[in-house]
Amino acid sequence: MPDAEKMFPVFIEDEMKKSYLDYSMSMITSRALPDVRDGVKPVHRRVLYGMHDSGMQHNKPTKKCANVVGHVMAKYHPHGDHPIYETLVRMAQDFSLRYPMVEGQGNFGSIDGDPPAAYRYTECRMTRLAEEMLADIDKETVDFVSNYDDTSREPSVLPAKLPFLLINGSTGIAVGMATNMAPHNLGEVVDAVVATIDNPEIELPELIKLVPGPDFPTGGLIYGRGGIVDAYRTGRGRVVMRARAAIEQLPGDREQIVITEIPYMVNKATMLQRAGELIRDKVIEGVSLLRDESDRKGLRIVVGIKKGAYAEIVLNKLYKYTQLQSTFGINNLALVGLRPRLLTLKEIIELFIEHRFSVVTRRAEHDLRKARERAHLLEGLKIAVDNIDEVVSLIKTSASTDEAHGRLRQRFSLSDAQAKAILDMRLQRLTGLEREKIESELRELVELIRSLEALLESREQRMNVIKEELLELKRRYGDPRRTEIVEAESDVELEDMIADEDMVVTMTHEGYVKRCSVSSYRSQGRGGRGIKGMGSREGDFVQTLFVASAHTHILFFTNTGRCYRLKVYLIPEAPRNSRGRPIVNLLQLRPEESIVTFLTVKDFDSPFYIVAATARGVINKQPLKLYANVRRDGINAFNLDERDRVISCRLTDGSSDIILGTRKGQAVRFHESATRELGRNTRGMKGVSLRGDDHVVSMIAVREEDEVLTITENGYGKRTPVKEYRKTNRGGFGIINIKCTERNGEVVALKGIGEETDVMLITRNGIIIRSDAQSISVVGRNTQGVRVMNLNKEDHVIDIALCAKETVVEDAESEQEGDSADETPEDPASRPGNAEEPAPPNDDDTV
Repeated sequence: MPDAEKMFPVFIEDEMKKSYLDYSMSMITSRALPDVRDGVKPVHRRVLYGMHDSGMQHNKPTKKCANVVGHVMAKYHPHGDHPIYETLVRMAQDFSLRYPMVEGQGNFGSIDGDPPAAYRYTECRMTRLAEEMLADIDKETVDFVSNYDDTSREPSVLPAKLPFLLINGSTGIAVGMATNMAPHNLGEVVDAVVATIDNPEIELPELIKLVPGPDFPTGGLIYGRGGIVDAYRTGRGRVVMRARAAIEQLPGDREQIVITEIPYMVNKATMLQRAGELIRDKVIEGVSLLRDESDRKGLRIVVGIKKGAYAEIVLNKLYKYTQLQSTFGINNLALVGLRPRLLTLKEIIELFIEHRFSVVTRRAEHDLRKARERAHLLEGLKIAVDNIDEVVSLIKTSASTDEAHGRLRQRFSLSDAQAKAILDMRLQRLTGLEREKIESELRELVELIRSLEALLESREQRMNVIKEELLELKRRYGDPRRTEIVEAESDVELEDMIADEDMVVTMTHEGYVKRCSVSSYRSQGRGGRGIKGMGSREGDFVQTLFVASAHTHILFFTNTGRCYRLKVYLIPEAPRNSRGRPIVNLLQLRPEESIVTFLTVKDFDSPFYIVAATARGVINKQPLKLYANVRRDGINAFNLDERDRVISCRLTDGSSDIILGTRKGQAVRFHESATRELGRNTRGMKGVSLRGDDHVVSMIAVREEDEVLTITENGYGKRTPVKEYRKTNRGGFGIINIKCTERNGEVVALKGIGEETDVMLITRNGIIIRSDAQSISVVGRNTQGVRVMNLNKEDHVIDIALCAKETVVEDAESEQEGDSADETPEDPASRPGNAEEPAPPNDDDTV
């Protein structure tokens, strides 16, 4: 039974608190956090010193990793073989450390997360750079402490010629705190340290010019500098990393994305698996294949893009939903005097310089002491050589070594060490050549002692030594930066890489849609034959065309009264003469639906209205804000009567006049205030009364100063001032808009136009002509109009669209297509982009 006098009561909560604090401090100071001086944690320090102790330098043969693990575990790190080997493996991986400290032979894992082979199979040795961490460690440059069982000694810190905390970074989780330091480029860090030595008052902006940001071993991109500046200024910051990817063109108008670098610490296999799941679940669309082509030459991931899909959009979605874009949270926490401290960039550099200054000072003191000791011995040997006959006689007449030792000291006033050196001297040192060597070595040592004494007397000289050593290491080990830093917004949108330019969007009768640049269509004179706008197969023809910017929202209204939403850049871009892509691949249309009208919108908070008209003359007015949130599968916009269909929708500001035009040439004009505001999925009210089989073909919103452009199916058209259309009551039969005859045909469409406007006409056979709307004659309502487009036999105009005025000269391609010679003369100032374009006409306003 224990002695009762040695027992005392302890509260369990007090014991738990004390024990946990002891454990926490042990984890913080002896396990998880790096030392700011040499930049490594204790286990890394012990592995490197153990390899140095075992003679595993870069120029020696590799040895089994089991040798290192066993040696380090037995003498320095008693925490098991797994953490020791894990540390050894990571220091050998070129995708984990910017500058590996171990040269491995065998399987040391992969960027796919494959585990390394067991340590009985792999071999290793130190790299040349790792030896720079331990250079001069045998010259008393750092303090040594007892190991865990007090049977040997280990360094408390390594001499470290370079600031490895910045160069390779560090990661560790302690108790209640953690560190996550990013790696940097060796040459940039050396320049920053040298600049700080030259100017201790250097400011952070100057340092950032020298060290612009982290340099990760896997390369990639860093988007934005805000997180870098925060980390360097405060010790904490978030860095957005992106994979390096390029879009390659393939034959047949196909594209592929090639990824050659991925963000730091990202498992490639896991990332690819996640990307595959997103592609399978249709979260990322437009991908035809995902293939890993990485080999010993480097990383290469190929993402095939389906024909008609947009590679930049697919890439942005990969960035958004996968680890091709990830964040590195910098947390510069390190031990300073065994105390954890959050450090800025300048503080890390200053503390390294302070450590390196101490190492250089202690090395100089060690070298000076050794030089003085050697010089002292050589002085004794010189005395002996100068008096060799007497020294030999004295030794021969001595009865013992001790007697000879004492007599030599007394006769020549030697020290104990000098007398011993003389007694240990070989006879070969008595030759003339050896005598000269002694004298030469003594002179060199005297000069060395003088230089070391001067070095220790001058702080500036020691700083110069640090600078020279750093610059030499930069020359030997420096390499180009791998990670590119680019300017970027803090938030990444899908359209970040999409130019916001005007695009022509066309759709065929069978529902094929595409977009191409407005500049693809050139202006011609009135009566021209046009150019080939879209190829179509038998039975298909271009039905609708409109112009909008790439970032604009498109509201698609169907014949059944439903609404869908899509951005212009999400529509595949295609050449002018191609068919495009089926709209059903972009929108989740129902079987009985077809797109009949489009609206382009940029701001849904604007005080605008959507005014819709149906073929049977019903009109419906709704606030635009009701369409701010349109589901992927669409929403119900209008409630239609049986056998009725939507034919047109317009954006209005509440102050416009509405004109409804019918196929037979009638028109009714009334102010939109005559139509009350309704909610979604409502029927509306009567807009016009119809006779016989007549039906509404167009609805336009106009002002008094505008003109009404009317185009008929046989290529005739006219401009008529709005003021000639007298206002009537909503729901009436209206007045004559145009006289329809066999010559000009029935009405195709009405448009409200202003000045500086071009009009595009599209025929059933896919021919498109772009003409100045002002070239079309202004005539009264009850007329047939003038010829606007010459049509081939049995061809008919099926739709028109308005766009901003632009003159485009004919190119060689259009000449080969047999275009009319009646064209604008070539003028460089008239080319797209050389002249400022006016705002779009009010019939195609974008909110």
